[in-house]
Amino acid sequence: MGELGSFEKDPEAVLDYTVDWEAWLDGDTIYTSAWTVPTGITKDSDSNTTTTATIWLSGGTAGELYKVKNHIVTAAGREDDRTINIHVVNK
Repeated sequence: MGELGSFEKDPEAVLDYTVDWEAWLDGDTIYTSAWTVPTGITKDSDSNTTTTATIWLSGGTAGELYKVKNHIVTAAGREDDRTINIHVVNK
């Protein structure tokens, strides 16, 4: 599982985060995308294209770190995960 970096988010913000899978896919396409979101932060919605997966997040508690995981399955049947770290801070 690869980590894609860290992002800061205010508890009141509603923001989107996108994982770009294009380089890893090497010509394959995303068939399904699922997100695992820990308790304490809210997934408002998610979507994907053939090469990217996007999640919209709201809430969270200031001072907390949330690890949000994206799992994809490709048209060829390959599967992989990527994790983004969301640091919730009052801005």
